[in-house]
Amino acid sequence: LILSLGLGSIALVLFIAHRMDVVDHESQPLQLSLKFPSYLFWLLKELVLANISVVKHIWLGNSSISPTLTTVSASQKTDIGKVIYANSITLTPGTVAVDLVGDKIMVHALLEENIRALETGEMDRRVSQVEN
Repeated sequence: LILSLGLGSIALVLFIAHRMDVVDHESQPLQLSLKFPSYLFWLLKELVLANISVVKHIWLGNSSISPTLTTVSASQKTDIGKVIYANSITLTPGTVAVDLVGDKIMVHALLEENIRALETGEMDRRVSQVEN
């Protein structure tokens, strides 16, 4: 009974939202859904590697870190692609996307090597593949 009432309420809310046209068409593009799981697995691997690096530098102390603030370019065409890229940067330990203006993302990194990794363009390229 509870599951059927929950399913019925979800269907009713989706029907009302569709009729009111309150869901924008950019919120979850269908083409993004098909390629997104492979990107998530790659991002999960990068998160684990970045966590290990951050823990290593915590153990090594303040002399091993080199905080850096720089701007990287985003090659994504849509706003959702740029947001996915900026959020992926922030999710990766040791880096934070501070600002996103146009196709430029200001990034603060705990280590200078994290900025160099972003400048190679691997994450940017993978997000662009998800976007296409």
